[in-house]
Amino acid sequence: MEKEYCLIGIHFFSVERSVIHMNILMVIFGLVAIFAVIGTVQAFKERNVLSILFNLGAAVIFGGFTIATIVFQGYPQTL
Repeated sequence: MEKEYCLIGIHFFSVERSVIHMNILMVIFGLVAIFAVIGTVQAFKERNVLSILFNLGAAVIFGGFTIATIVFQGYPQTL
């Protein structure tokens, strides 16, 4: 049973719903990190220094956040 809490017009849902949202967020951030790595490889082929820097930065930030969240929060078995 899902409970909804309201505090000054802001609705807070139970843990089950936030876990589902965290799963979806980690999938999206993981895809962004993978695409950033692919973009880095293409940037090396084209020898585009600015693109290499931005793609590496995105891969490190999004990939690191994804891995850290999954390690410390865990990844539930079911959506």
